[in-house]
Amino acid sequence: MKHRIVVLGAGYSGAVAAGRLAARVYRDEVSITLVNGETDFVERVRMHEVATGRDLKFRPFDEMFAGTGVELKFAKVTGVDVDRKTVALDSEELEYDTLVYALGSRWNPQGVPGVAENAYEIASRPGALRVRERLASLAAGQTVTVVGGGLTGVEFVTELAESRPDLDVAFAVRGELGDWLSPKGRRHLRKVVDRLGITVHEKAAVTRVDADQLTTADGGAIPAAVTVWTAGFAVHPIVEATSLEVSDTGRIVVDETMRSVSHPDVYAVGDAAYAMGSKNKPLRMSCASGQPMAWQAADSIAARLTGGKFSHAPLFYFNQCISLGRKDGLIQYVTTDDRAVNAALRGRVAAVYKELICKGAAWGTENPTMGLPTRRRHVISQAVPLHEWTS
Repeated sequence: MKHRIVVLGAGYSGAVAAGRLAARVYRDEVSITLVNGETDFVERVRMHEVATGRDLKFRPFDEMFAGTGVELKFAKVTGVDVDRKTVALDSEELEYDTLVYALGSRWNPQGVPGVAENAYEIASRPGALRVRERLASLAAGQTVTVVGGGLTGVEFVTELAESRPDLDVAFAVRGELGDWLSPKGRRHLRKVVDRLGITVHEKAAVTRVDADQLTTADGGAIPAAVTVWTAGFAVHPIVEATSLEVSDTGRIVVDETMRSVSHPDVYAVGDAAYAMGSKNKPLRMSCASGQPMAWQAADSIAARLTGGKFSHAPLFYFNQCISLGRKDGLIQYVTTDDRAVNAALRGRVAAVYKELICKGAAWGTENPTMGLPTRRRHVISQAVPLHEWTS
C-alpha cells in the first residue's frame, strides 16, 4: 500500500514541499496530494503591485506539476482531524499517513473596532483586487491611509504613491518610520517617502477604523477615504480546532525537521509553523523563511521514509529586500537572526536586486530542487525513528 502524503496549501512553502517530495520518492510507493483553493500559483510577495494595477504572469499548477506524479485537488480545506488523520474538504474527505500543513496566514485585524467592516487588505489576491477596484474609483485629492509600518506597509504605500500621485497618500505607523532598519536604511526610506509626498503619522496606534477616518490612541483623527490595513498576519483558524501543540500566536510548534512536536505524522511549513532559526529565535512569517522550511520538511519526510541521510536547510537570514515603488528599493543587510546591521543597498540597484529576488522565489517554487540533480530512493518497510537519523 502506498504511503499517503497530503500537502495543504500551495503557496511558496506548500508547492515547494510537494514538488521536492515528488523528486525524492517513487510515485508507485508514495502518493502525494496537493490541496489548494486556487488553480494557479499566487506570488504573494507581489500583492502590493496587484493592488496598484499590475497584472502578473499566470502560473497554473497543472503545468507546474505536469509529469511529477503530484495529484492536484482544487478545493477549500474546512477542517483537519489530526487524531483520525483526515482532512475535510468542501467536497470530500482525505486520509493521510503524513500531513504537510502549509495553509499559511491571512490579514490580522488585531481586534481593532471597525477594521473588518471598513478597512481593505492586501494579504490575499482577492483582497488586493478589491483594493485595485476601490482605488480606481477614487477622485484626485482623496486620501488613502495605509496602516502598519512593516515590510508590507512600506512596499504598498510607496508603490501606491508612485503609481497614483494624484491621491493624498498617508502612512500610519505605531512606532517611528522604519524603526527596525539601520540608520542608513531609515535615512533612505525617509528620503523616498518625502520625495513621493507621503504624509507619515508616527507613533499613531490606531484604535478604531471608520468609513472616513482613523482614531488613534491619543484621541487624534486621521482622514481616510480608503484605509488599507497591513498591520501583521494571523494563522488560518483551522489550526485552532485541532489538538496540535501551538504557540501563543496559534502557529504549529515544530522541531528542527519541521515536524510537529505533538503529532509526529504532521509537518508544518511557512507562516503556519513556529520554528526556531538562528540563535534560537523564531523565524518570522515570510517567503524568505517559508521556502527553506519547505526544503527541510520535504527532505526530512523523504529521509524518514527511505532511511536516507538527514540534512539541514539554511534557516537563517541574510537581508531584507524592500521595493520602494518600481524604480527604487532598499536591501537591508541583517544578522543571521534578522537584526539590521549598518549596511544597505539603496536606489535603482536595490530595486533591480529585489525584482530578481521575487523572480527567483517564483522560479524556486516551480523548480523545488533548485535545478540540481535528484535521486529517488525506495521506501523502506518501516520508517526510521528520528533519534536514529544520522547527520
